[in-house]
Amino acid sequence: MVISSSHIYSKRSLDVVDTNNANKINSKRFTQNGQIQIYQSSYRGSYPSIIRDSLRNAALGRKVLLIQFMKGGVKQGVDNAVKLCGNLTWVRSSHSFDQYNTGAIENNKNLKKAIHESTIELWNFCKKELQSGENDQVILDEIFLAIDMKIIDKDDLISTLENRFISGDVILTGTDIPKDLLLMANQITELRS
Repeated sequence: MVISSSHIYSKRSLDVVDTNNANKINSKRFTQNGQIQIYQSSYRGSYPSIIRDSLRNAALGRKVLLIQFMKGGVKQGVDNAVKLCGNLTWVRSSHSFDQYNTGAIENNKNLKKAIHESTIELWNFCKKELQSGENDQVILDEIFLAIDMKIIDKDDLISTLENRFISGDVILTGTDIPKDLLLMANQITELRS
């Protein structure tokens, strides 16, 4: 099921920004930000089509950033991103929620702190990338779980999305999606089992 909101962004729709350089006003044109797409599912691990599409987009020459907030096991972190197809940067947290048993995380303060810190480091990296304008597509996989776990602040995500500079789409995935983020979306896709 696909539900679309009334926010329509056209690549032909241009905004004009006046800049003042040495008492001379210049007009610069830039395209509107791309769409916000949300993929929601009742269970985790249901987004292989998004990863497949990100690979295809990268192979077609689009610069894609894929961030997996809760996946682990490959000891990546921001400094050890994997590059695929020349255009896909795939980043996972250096200490991920999925690498450990939930009980082990709750019983080990140092481990819990490491997971939180590496997720926050990943989020700060994402914020810079969303504002850089260097990517054609940014995928934030399972960011809603990081919000649900109180690692990432929902209002910080909303503010970052409102102030992003990316001509392509931002794709967010997750299970429990806050209503304010659903209202921001241009497209919502519900994946069913």
